[in-house]
Amino acid sequence: MLAIVIVTYFSERVIGDCLRSLPRAGAGGARVIVVDNGSADATLARAREAMPDVEVVATGRNAGFAAGVNAGVAAAPGCDVLVLNPDVRLAPGAIAALRAALDVPGTGVAVPRLTGEDGTTHLSLRRRPTVLRALGEALLGGHRAGRHAPLGELVVAPESYARPGTAAWATGAAWLVSRRCLDATGPLDERYFLYSEETEYLLRAGDLGFEVRYTPDAVAVHLGGEQETSSGLWALSAANRVRLHRERHGRARALAMRLAVTLNEALRAAARGRAGGARHRAALRALWPPRRWPARPPGTPEPPGYVCFSAQDWWYHNRAHSDFQLMRSIAAHRRVLVVNSIGMRMPTPGRSTQVARRILRKLGSVARFLREPQPGFHVMSPLPLPFYGSPLLRRAGAALVRAQVRAVCLALGLRRPVFVVTIPTAWDVVRPLARRSLVFNRSDRHSAFPESDRATIEALERGLLRGADRVVYVSRALMEEERPLTGGRAHFLDHGVDLEHFTRTSDLPADLAAIPGPRVGFFGALDDFVVDFDLLEQLAAALPDVSLVLIGDATAPMDRLTKYPNVHWLGFRPYERIPAYGSGFDVAIMPWLDNPWIRHSNPIKLKEYLALGLPVVSTDFAELAAYTGRVIRAPSPARFVAAVRVTLETGGPRPAEELRASVLDASWSSRAAELMALAEGEG
Repeated sequence: MLAIVIVTYFSERVIGDCLRSLPRAGAGGARVIVVDNGSADATLARAREAMPDVEVVATGRNAGFAAGVNAGVAAAPGCDVLVLNPDVRLAPGAIAALRAALDVPGTGVAVPRLTGEDGTTHLSLRRRPTVLRALGEALLGGHRAGRHAPLGELVVAPESYARPGTAAWATGAAWLVSRRCLDATGPLDERYFLYSEETEYLLRAGDLGFEVRYTPDAVAVHLGGEQETSSGLWALSAANRVRLHRERHGRARALAMRLAVTLNEALRAAARGRAGGARHRAALRALWPPRRWPARPPGTPEPPGYVCFSAQDWWYHNRAHSDFQLMRSIAAHRRVLVVNSIGMRMPTPGRSTQVARRILRKLGSVARFLREPQPGFHVMSPLPLPFYGSPLLRRAGAALVRAQVRAVCLALGLRRPVFVVTIPTAWDVVRPLARRSLVFNRSDRHSAFPESDRATIEALERGLLRGADRVVYVSRALMEEERPLTGGRAHFLDHGVDLEHFTRTSDLPADLAAIPGPRVGFFGALDDFVVDFDLLEQLAAALPDVSLVLIGDATAPMDRLTKYPNVHWLGFRPYERIPAYGSGFDVAIMPWLDNPWIRHSNPIKLKEYLALGLPVVSTDFAELAAYTGRVIRAPSPARFVAAVRVTLETGGPRPAEELRASVLDASWSSRAAELMALAEGEG
């Protein structure tokens, strides 16, 4: 279902032609809603003359563009929404073209090619706002800076407007938003009033994994507004540009943006003289001193912060883990504190591997205590007492960690946060703490971890399963097994993938390029309790003309594999470089053991492999059923070796572009939006 929302304010001269263009553009069957912001002219009379059955929503005041759009969206539940300025005329077939663009996987917003009345294409596409781009535009001018992506926000290349593509955002004269995007992103921020509303909204949609897709086959004639001639509107636009940067990146970076925008306006005020520089002088007055701005729309409650007790350590584990990916995405909208793993037992010789190394790593992490790797995303490493086998020491350890977490939350202003708990040993810590809600992130069955005190960890898991407000699972099999304990509080929240990061490249690392092909590859932790090293050895022996490339830290001796001349263990590589290594694989493998840990797992790397367009051969586990037709399942060692051989010969079940397209709707941002809705009572 489609709704067309047009926000009007003294629009009597233009609204009629806008409405009359809709049937030719393909609006048949759509609801058409005019939201009027208190027009005292004949706007509504002209609207009803042009379209007698138009729906009217009257706000009764000049509430601004964002408030008008929000009112229109609220009046059209369940619909995709096409937002139009009243001075837009849609060309024939434009709506059909926009809806087709919205069907492309991963798309949340579709935008048309905007033209003037003479057919000249308007430069409506934009890159993400940065201080460097604002500075580039100040010194070079918008069009000249736009020729160089790092220096300009405006997209100026003619070829960008001649073919379909994506943009960080686009000017808001016409944009079609999917219902899924509307539900995930929420309302437009009404504080911007007239300018930057669409910028903020489309960037927020992008944060949640929704692409803004440009389609030149959809054409809209835009007559243009008053910003170029009105000093007041120009000043408001300049101030809102800085305000937007502050809301997204904090005060320090907003100051840098304010200085860059000030330089832009000052240079143009000086160059254009008394008359031509009037609007730029108005902008300078709006920028200095900074005007007060409400922290949030009136009546909107303070959004909660998030405290995540991770099963990993930010400083030395794989940062692709779901804890970190989800929290980094949430940090775009909420204050976040990640508490590094407090462990499940003290490493001990004879039972644990690499005991000294693990203890030293943890001490190094604790020495960092509290850091802010990115704005709004804090990481702390409390000093733990990981003696969970003793009830007395367990209580003492929980009290020690709780005191440290409380102190940090107080310092960061995190009062009554949402707690997201992945590691079961955090249950003793969070149980008495005041909170908005408690989410148990059941990413693994931790009691199946070989080194854990199984009885103790199982008891802690049961406590969380009974005490959490929500329990989110990545394994449907585990969710159904535990349904008697969780009931309606259980939700399946699949893993995501960093789509922008996991993009194939031809620029291979030198050490990988030196390895002869074909290459069968694996990246990730080579842990002896999950990886089937016997299977890897069989694969190396059976395919001597194939290079087996293993990338990752190992917790088991690797000489049993590296004795084969075709095995190349490259060790740990930074997360930033993993896609480049994966791009050099001909086949990606997931050689897992058959144990309780794996049976209830859902490896993140599977979507990462698919995002790179790689054919994947995997041992069997329950969650693999969701990937039928995309992943080759091999339930025995012999069939695994045979599947790798056949895949090298045939290229896999689907072309690379189809494999990538199959995970385009699985961004971490969209997963984080689902988690926030559950945690904050909206799901």
